[in-house]
Amino acid sequence: MDNKSSVSFVCQRCLQPLILDDTFGNISVHALAELALPIYANNDIELDSQATSLDNFVPPFRLTDSSGNGFMLISDGKDSQTLSATLKARADLFDSLSSNSEIDHPLCDECTDTLLDLMDHQLKIADNEWKDYNNYLQKLKETDDSPNIELLEKELSDLDDEERRLIDELKKLNREEEAVQASISLAEKERDRLDAEREKFRREYTKHKRNLMLTEDEYRSLDCQLAYVNSQLDKLKKTNIFNVTFHIWHAGHFGTINNFRLGRLPSSPVDWSEINAAWGQTALLLSALARKVNLTFKKYRLVPFGNHSYIEVIGEGKELPLYGTGGFKFFWDTKFDAAMVAFLDCLTQFKEKVETVDKEFYLPYLLRKGKIEDSTTGNSYSIKIQFNSEEQWTKALKFLLTNLKWGLAWVSSQFTNEKIDLPTELASAL
Repeated sequence: MDNKSSVSFVCQRCLQPLILDDTFGNISVHALAELALPIYANNDIELDSQATSLDNFVPPFRLTDSSGNGFMLISDGKDSQTLSATLKARADLFDSLSSNSEIDHPLCDECTDTLLDLMDHQLKIADNEWKDYNNYLQKLKETDDSPNIELLEKELSDLDDEERRLIDELKKLNREEEAVQASISLAEKERDRLDAEREKFRREYTKHKRNLMLTEDEYRSLDCQLAYVNSQLDKLKKTNIFNVTFHIWHAGHFGTINNFRLGRLPSSPVDWSEINAAWGQTALLLSALARKVNLTFKKYRLVPFGNHSYIEVIGEGKELPLYGTGGFKFFWDTKFDAAMVAFLDCLTQFKEKVETVDKEFYLPYLLRKGKIEDSTTGNSYSIKIQFNSEEQWTKALKFLLTNLKWGLAWVSSQFTNEKIDLPTELASAL
């Protein structure tokens, strides 16, 4: 076949093509028979025992079972028959080797070296295990004490009893755990219910707290309003309505009532409209004081009518005007003088009415018919304008207002429970 090499086999591990030595083709029948013998004497027994323990047994690969083994013979000549016999002999050789070991043949040099290293390592491990088992066996042989089987059986029985006891205890603990879990579940439900009630209570508490704060704010507001109203009420109770309504004072030589001057002087000619307004306030004051003491004037009736007030003469149908319309004259309308004299008479009736109630009451200036007398100096001043000077008339009007202030102070002390120092009031008026 010329100089070409025939490649018929591949490595069973790396599948690389193999070139076999020529000596593999000249193996004798006796050599093949020896190679076919089993490596281990009890190989069949071991295989049988191992086969029963294996779920799946994979037999070694046999080259003679393959169809063609990866090659085909084309020529039918003598050379072809010789080549076929040679390949068959080699295949039988490799099958024998594969049947006697766990390794499939043929193998390449590299795979063979690797396999040898692996087997050397396994051999060392097996040798070490053999030594360990051998040493242990020697120790067992040297030991005289043999294990007490009865003691071990008793210990095993005790352990079985302990195991059963522990299993029973475990079951008991499991039942207790289930009971605890059930109680925990109930406790959690109770906790959820209490949480819901607490949340409801918190909302209600917040609502009531807000209402309480609003109520407290309203209460404080009402309390402040009540305190203010009480203070105003106390202030009003302490307020003398007569002093507030009728303020009698003086402005130089003039007596004033509610800042209206009553009188005239050459140096200060007061307008008659102011004098008439002052007379209207004076008539209103005396009328109010008379009502307070339940006094009904005899013969006269005061009619306060602003700056056109007048005095009505009862039974005669006459009206005496308490207002003037012109300048100061020597001869004057006697009705105005008669009205002022009648007013002085009404003031005298008021003094007498008060004296029946309070024996200690008196007026600082004596009242005569148409005149007012100063007891300290003994001088008397006419209330009339006719045949009188402006200074004398103004002085008489000032004394008239002072007596009215005195009567006003007494009435205020009777109806407001106030202790009024009448001399001090008189001094302030003067």
